[in-house]
Amino acid sequence: MASDASKLSIDFLSLKTVQKADERTTKRSNRIKGVTWQELEQEGKGTVAEIDELIEQLKTTTVSPSNTTTLLCEISATKDPKLFDKHELAECFLRLTQCEDTNVRKEAAKCIAEITKSEVQRKKFTKREIIAAFLECLRHVPTDDGSMELPIQICRALGNICYLNDEARDLILELKGDAVLLQLLDIANIEDVTNAPQFIKVRGGLLSNYLLGGEGLAKRAMELGIMQKLQHIIDTGASNVEQHEDLLLNTLPLLSILTENVADLNFESQLNIQLSRILAASTNPDLAEMCLELLHYQAESDEVKLLLAKDGLCETIYNLLEKYKTLASTNEARALMKLACELIVLILTGDESMHYLYTTPLLKNMVDWLDSTDMDLLTTGVLALGNFARTDSHCIYFVEQQTMNKLLQVLAKNNGVKDDVRLQHALLSALRNLVIPKPNKNAVIQAGLVQTILPMLEIHQPPVVFKLLGTLRMTVDGQEKLALELLKNKTLIEQLVHWSKSSDYAGVTGESLRLMAWLIKHAYLNKIAYALPRKGDAPAEQIADKIPLTQDYDRSSLSEFLANEGTVEAMVSMLTAQHLVMQNEALIALCILSVVYLSKAGEADQAQRLQDQLIQCNVGAKLAELISKSSDSMTKEIVENLQNCINLLKTSEKLVAHLEQHNINELLKSIPILTEYCTL
Repeated sequence: MASDASKLSIDFLSLKTVQKADERTTKRSNRIKGVTWQELEQEGKGTVAEIDELIEQLKTTTVSPSNTTTLLCEISATKDPKLFDKHELAECFLRLTQCEDTNVRKEAAKCIAEITKSEVQRKKFTKREIIAAFLECLRHVPTDDGSMELPIQICRALGNICYLNDEARDLILELKGDAVLLQLLDIANIEDVTNAPQFIKVRGGLLSNYLLGGEGLAKRAMELGIMQKLQHIIDTGASNVEQHEDLLLNTLPLLSILTENVADLNFESQLNIQLSRILAASTNPDLAEMCLELLHYQAESDEVKLLLAKDGLCETIYNLLEKYKTLASTNEARALMKLACELIVLILTGDESMHYLYTTPLLKNMVDWLDSTDMDLLTTGVLALGNFARTDSHCIYFVEQQTMNKLLQVLAKNNGVKDDVRLQHALLSALRNLVIPKPNKNAVIQAGLVQTILPMLEIHQPPVVFKLLGTLRMTVDGQEKLALELLKNKTLIEQLVHWSKSSDYAGVTGESLRLMAWLIKHAYLNKIAYALPRKGDAPAEQIADKIPLTQDYDRSSLSEFLANEGTVEAMVSMLTAQHLVMQNEALIALCILSVVYLSKAGEADQAQRLQDQLIQCNVGAKLAELISKSSDSMTKEIVENLQNCINLLKTSEKLVAHLEQHNINELLKSIPILTEYCTL
């Protein structure tokens, strides 16, 4: 049985572009900023002259509740905050924020909130005295009378001053104002019911704009216990999601900011469970998106994957998608749907979570999605099954239950150049895993796997090509008849040679070379294995006499393979591949070519061509480079195959001279593992 370690977990991330990731980050950041910065426009008019007059009156009028509040109301009603940019208002408003009259202070804070929507005035109001005055007021929230009107306007003003303003954030930190801001999260029972929703909104906005200042502020907030405070709020919200929707909408962004700024931030298990429950209960798409994004971050941990799997999150998502799939007609709804699908797949990439979910109804649900007409659900179903197919027992079960046939049917309908790349990648990934167990190979081949995927050679998307070649390579493992057939497939071999030389994608180059080597090995190794020298065999010059003279096997497949330009060059170039496993595969392929064609029983013309091609490809130089670069890391198996290859090449007089030119005999003596044998 094939090792389960060779089966790969599969997710959407292998096909995501940085651009898409950036789009999500930008969208999330915009939403976080929008909590505070996007304020409802108030009715008001203003020209430059009118504003100048209002400001002059404010500066010259004696402060009194009646006169001052009227002026402040007119100023705060101005629709364009940039009209204030030329004025120096900070000192004037500082006096107003220190007035004993609460209404004056409230209207002054409201004015500052409006004026500091302008970047110019944000900088002008970044004064230690103003920020200290605001923090002192917030320190005493809730007030004795329980009113939240003044705290709301101060939160707005301070939040807008902090917007994209590190200088203001630093002042808050210097004044130990971060503790004051976090103290606002402890306010749970707000007596001022009318203003409670607005306070919750601006509290979240103020903290968001402050914490967006970066890693240092976020870590300091962690030290002050912000996670415990947020946990308490989210527990309250999760108890009745519909009732506390605004509370959650203005609290979860803080978790997002902390997650992005604190490395390896792991939530408590209870918090992850609560996010899962909120997702299940909410009908608000913004809230659902926040929960999904936070759970995505957390599900990078295998422990969290298992936790969420056992809590039924995948089944929850499945039910939500089934319920709302017909409503995903807008770009935003579709993006949310994809995010949910991706979370199912992410959870399945964990080994323990995958094994747990294999025993749940999710397995059947994912099989059912193979019949879906929705591309996202179909792709998710395929990716999920590909992740379930990470053990031999699961793979064998899928073949027995005809799930493999359903995957092939989907691939047959989507194997063209214009078909969805994500789906093709997912299908090939799943089929690659399914074909690894030996008991499955014949069944999958008989079901038409090769005939279905060969037309995909016309596709040149690197991720799809990489999976296509890997799937073919796993399929030919031990399948002599299939390997012989594919060696004769001119279209396939020409494409492999082309990809081995020209692909900018290292994985495609490597898989192209490996597939060619595997085709040679699995088509002919069993036929000529007894002719390969073993340790202690006769000297190299006697090997030719040892190889049987009778041509008791068909060489036509290999001859047709070699008739394609560049095949010998590909195997020779593979000798200096980066990975030892590829070097070893190249040595085996060259050993087979040498036995078949350089022996006395070989075809003279073909033997001559092979010798000439090997010399033209400078096989001696490649062997010398292989020994020089990899001798210290060579395993016993590679060394033996290297010796076999060199000895077999020496059955040709031409090649003997060629190898001597590159000092191969002396280089062999430098291989440490051979030196150890000699010492012993």
